[in-house]
Amino acid sequence: MRNLVLGLTVLAGVLLSGCGYNAMQTQDEQIKSAWSEVLNQYQRRADLIPNLVNTVKGYAAQESSVLLGVTQARAKVGSIQATPELVNDPAALAKFQAAQGELSSALSRLMVVTENYPQLKSDQNFRDLQAQLEGTENRITVARNRYIQAVQNYNVTVRSFPGNLTAMIFGYKPKPNFSVDNEAVISKPPAVDFSAPTAAPAATPAPTPPPTH
Repeated sequence: MRNLVLGLTVLAGVLLSGCGYNAMQTQDEQIKSAWSEVLNQYQRRADLIPNLVNTVKGYAAQESSVLLGVTQARAKVGSIQATPELVNDPAALAKFQAAQGELSSALSRLMVVTENYPQLKSDQNFRDLQAQLEGTENRITVARNRYIQAVQNYNVTVRSFPGNLTAMIFGYKPKPNFSVDNEAVISKPPAVDFSAPTAAPAATPAPTPPPTH
């Protein structure tokens, strides 16, 4: 009897392994790990913003609308509960992504405005914060790409035969993913031209008519 139970257990393990169960378990853990890194990097960016805003305010207080936009975008991001369950909710993930995209756009506008303040750009604290922000943005891109790849791998396993049968039995469902194209549009820096407008060319004077006799 004991040998029969042992044999059935081994057989079940072999069948589950061949049907993609182990792969789903591994890939699900990879998604959780990748998601945690995405959140860590987004939080790192959010933590830099208060000091960045205060530094810019010291030199460019008149840019209140841009500064307020960054502050409000950060508050909107903070209002979203980025729980592990969020990755299973397409609507919640889209809302999270849109909020992060709006913050990226607000920060891009702020960086464009700072180009008009040489004293601010020479401030060491601002330069340090700017370097940290640029580094964090790069890490966000890397972390997000790893998450996208992890979800893609998992979804292929869940949707492919015979893994789709195993997924149906054990309740594994495809997970929503970041919409890279939409985020690229949201995060695109606005085109701003601070140069003086070009003066219109002077009109050519009309020729003087010859004197009449």
